[in-house]
Amino acid sequence: MSDQQMPTLFLSHGSPMTALHHSAARDFLESYAAELPRPKAILIASAHFESRQPFVTADEKPEMIYDFGGFPQALFDMKYPAPGSPELAVRAATMLQGAGFEAHPVTGRGFDHGTWVPLKLMYPGADIPVVQLSVQTQKGAAHHLSLGEALRPLRDEGVLIVGSGSLTHNLYELSRRRSDLDAPVLDWVKDFAEWIAEKIEAGDADAIADYKAKAPFAKENHPSEEHFLPLPFAMGAGGGKGKRVHSSYDYGLLSMDAYRFD
Repeated sequence: MSDQQMPTLFLSHGSPMTALHHSAARDFLESYAAELPRPKAILIASAHFESRQPFVTADEKPEMIYDFGGFPQALFDMKYPAPGSPELAVRAATMLQGAGFEAHPVTGRGFDHGTWVPLKLMYPGADIPVVQLSVQTQKGAAHHLSLGEALRPLRDEGVLIVGSGSLTHNLYELSRRRSDLDAPVLDWVKDFAEWIAEKIEAGDADAIADYKAKAPFAKENHPSEEHFLPLPFAMGAGGGKGKRVHSSYDYGLLSMDAYRFD
């Protein structure tokens, strides 16, 4: 057992270019690890790892996945050689099975950019074991709250649980508008982000579970759910109210908000 319970985080990882270009979100990611207890391991649910049932990566030495195209070569040259943790993967899968999920450890699945972009900025030494958890895009927010709840005890074992997604994520509008990084934020994006902040800071898990019906402009901000679901996962693992620890916008469309749950 660790002497200090780890918090749980939700991070908006944004475009892969977050790893290259200066932005407020990048500044936050580069500095925030200093405010956290040092984790023994990291378990991260990435929006870019989707499966029908929960999978937990169990490779000892995960490879890199460059799950994007049309970006500078410098991104494809990046490495994040953090070790995996087969032991943590098996433990997490066993905990999920005990909670009724059909979870399995898997091998041969490397770090996608939802994992390596934020972690390369937060923990550039790549010396903390990392395990990835998949999201189940068709199962909704309530499922992911429960998924996080089942893994909550890992926080007492020195594991930093992270949900990596994007608080808003409408790539169609992003490509249509072709905004600059510092473009003014759109009202319908900000309205959604502020509603989420209010509910997270109130600990209103029921509202988050039913955000598609209750949040303003939910469909506009998340035409598909994979980038939202890491948030209820982190909230479930965190066990209550969250605190918004970063707020900024990229391209006027991507809310880069981050939350901490203690």
